[in-house]
Amino acid sequence: MKLKHMLKYSISTFFLMLVCTITLAQNDTIPADSITYVEKYGLRLGGDVSKLVRTFIDDDYSGFEINGDYRLTKKLYVAGEIGFEEYTTSNDYLNSTANGSYFKGGVDYNMYQNWFGMENMIYSGFRIGASSFKQTLNNYTIYQTNQSWPQTTITSNQEFSGLNAIWGELILGIKVEVINNLYFGINAQLKGRITEKEPSNFENIYIPGFGRTYDSGKFGISYGYNISYLIPLHKKVK
Repeated sequence: MKLKHMLKYSISTFFLMLVCTITLAQNDTIPADSITYVEKYGLRLGGDVSKLVRTFIDDDYSGFEINGDYRLTKKLYVAGEIGFEEYTTSNDYLNSTANGSYFKGGVDYNMYQNWFGMENMIYSGFRIGASSFKQTLNNYTIYQTNQSWPQTTITSNQEFSGLNAIWGELILGIKVEVINNLYFGINAQLKGRITEKEPSNFENIYIPGFGRTYDSGKFGISYGYNISYLIPLHKKVK
């Protein structure tokens, strides 16, 4: 657990230093009104490295995510993510495993005014997400109101398949071009469930792509750390 928190802190600090360095570098840029340059339009593809790292350090989790965006205008991008997750939730009274795939699609808007020659982003966005998955109830403990009686744990291994969920996301993030066409990024997502199919006499404890649910609440928060590469398809002169 300590390793996970140290890793998140180190990655967040690294991206903050990148943004500060690029912002300072822009102060020494040649005035934009004396030189013209081209803006790159194309397909940017990458992945969420935090999910891969978590797969290696968390025995209860495995997953990956591929993400991409395509620039439509100077500020507007169409964006999406596709991935797979498996996660085992375990506490004093319950052990269950969820696994399945998900897809998210929407748009990003770059709020950052780049200086001459820069292609960075501070963006907000919106997604609609959908997941198809299954839950396996591995075991559960029957709660005894009379504590003098021993707790009874029942091994179930009962599988609930054909489950699904749809949700919306608000996203805030940054993408920094560290070398030509290669980007590092970090983002935070506020999610709200719209609809879901639940198993009989049970709840969706974890939804792939959405994350952990809490006491039947409709909202969730998650983070992502991305590496992506831009494939330029055409350019526009500014």
